[in-house]
Amino acid sequence: MATMRAMQVPEAGADFELVEREVPEPGFGEALIRVHACGVCHSDMFAKEGGYPGVSHPLVPGHEIAGAVERLGEGVNGWEVGQRVGVGWFGGNCGYCEWCRRGSLIDCENMEIPGITTDGGYADYVVVRASAMASMPEDLSAEEAGPLLCAGITTYNALRTSGARGGDRVAILGVGGLGHLGVQFANKLGFETVAIARGTAKEELARKLGAHHYVDSTAGDPAAALQKLGGVDLILSTVTSSDAMGAVFGGLRPNGKLLVVGASMEPLPIPAAMLIGGSKTIAGHASGTSIDSEDTLNFSVLSGVRPMIETVPLERAAEAYEKMLSGDARFRMVITTGA
Repeated sequence: MATMRAMQVPEAGADFELVEREVPEPGFGEALIRVHACGVCHSDMFAKEGGYPGVSHPLVPGHEIAGAVERLGEGVNGWEVGQRVGVGWFGGNCGYCEWCRRGSLIDCENMEIPGITTDGGYADYVVVRASAMASMPEDLSAEEAGPLLCAGITTYNALRTSGARGGDRVAILGVGGLGHLGVQFANKLGFETVAIARGTAKEELARKLGAHHYVDSTAGDPAAALQKLGGVDLILSTVTSSDAMGAVFGGLRPNGKLLVVGASMEPLPIPAAMLIGGSKTIAGHASGTSIDSEDTLNFSVLSGVRPMIETVPLERAAEAYEKMLSGDARFRMVITTGA
């Protein structure tokens, strides 16, 4: 049997280990992907530490997968061997649960998540449901595509479905792994873009990425700074700090929305009364399905949006994970297989 390399977590909380495995065979409705690159996401900690429903070990992390179709299982139509594809958090839907039948595929009760509920892309090959695949443009490298399949789709899809219109004033809270893409997408979607971050170190970069305004959240009341600009119609929160979200909420204009894509388990410190004046709302946004990933990749090529990345070979996956976790990545770590 043919073998492959995989960087697996043998049990929750254990160190990564590089192992040799048999190359898996795709089953009915599945495809075998030759991995070229895989982005490292903060959510990979669910694979490393456990705690997410459906996680079992040993497990190969990775849900920002860019590669090419190696083999197709029975019952797969519309794809070809050798075709460049990407797979993100959406690992394919079942097609029969209530939410699939209602057309909300991202809410599928039996959705797979590569690298979380099934083996992911920290390997030479990975098997995925065919419904998880997005066609990858030739003008986009695998290394660039990887982060766009999670951080990219999360910010782009949230912005384009937020209800904000071209010319609206939109703030991106945080200029990190998600935020540096959010700033670019907001600019390219025609929004008057405000970047909010701690300190002034990221101001020059934020403006180069497309921010028309920059707010240092440590220089005073960030909500007041937003109101000085006239208030904002939308705040896309890419940070995990509930306090930071609470601090900017008062910067919304009437009918404004705080849209949360950065995961935090802490409650938001926003008084209910603040929702009433101006009819403001708070909402969350899940990443999106495979066609949303495909739209993200295509829009990125069209508009010139690209992630800022650092690449490391597969055998240094543990190093990439630690750099991501420490916040030292600028801004996305990407593992390459040498394929």
